[in-house]
Amino acid sequence: MLNNIDEVFSNKVELIGYYGSDLVHAQSAWTSTSRDLTPDKIGRIDKLLTMLAKEGHHTPFEKSSLHFLVTVEQATHIHLLKHRIGVSINGESARYKELKEDRMYVPYDWNNSWANKLEKYAEEGNQLYHEALEYFTPILGRKRAKESARFFKAFNSQITMDVMFNWRSFYHFQNLRNSEHAQVEVRHLAQEMLDQVKNIEGNPFELTIKAFEL
Repeated sequence: MLNNIDEVFSNKVELIGYYGSDLVHAQSAWTSTSRDLTPDKIGRIDKLLTMLAKEGHHTPFEKSSLHFLVTVEQATHIHLLKHRIGVSINGESARYKELKEDRMYVPYDWNNSWANKLEKYAEEGNQLYHEALEYFTPILGRKRAKESARFFKAFNSQITMDVMFNWRSFYHFQNLRNSEHAQVEVRHLAQEMLDQVKNIEGNPFELTIKAFEL
């Protein structure tokens, strides 16, 4: 049944936009004195950002934004929602639309026997979801049919989410979820997010990344 778990049943993340840079963070900090730039001040951005990060003066880092589109299973969805600070999230809703694609996640570290069992289990739930939706629509109305039929969706059902961090909230997320103590799926998501930020053309957050030791 399964060919390549990593490609077919994996979570996905894409950095779709960003605003800000090391200079934006530095100028925000300098607002309290003077935002005027001189060669000397530009040369001190590295030390300034490191001091701000280490001393907990993180307000200037709120002036940037990182915008991601992610497709994740329900456990990671919950981890994104819980304990977040300053993170804007909008997700695909099974209450307002029929989930026709039936996307699912299968753990990459399972053997094929158990991965196939999970795939089959999820496929049965997806089939019942569509059958219940069709059956209950004329009885309960389309809205109630959609929001109740989704109870057949398994916990590995994936949805797409729009997630935006400022840098301060992104650091909080990395510190919390890109950790050996976090669930593997959300840890991999956090690491992929960080890798994509590090690979932005021109590396605009290079010194900020260094300052927070990410």
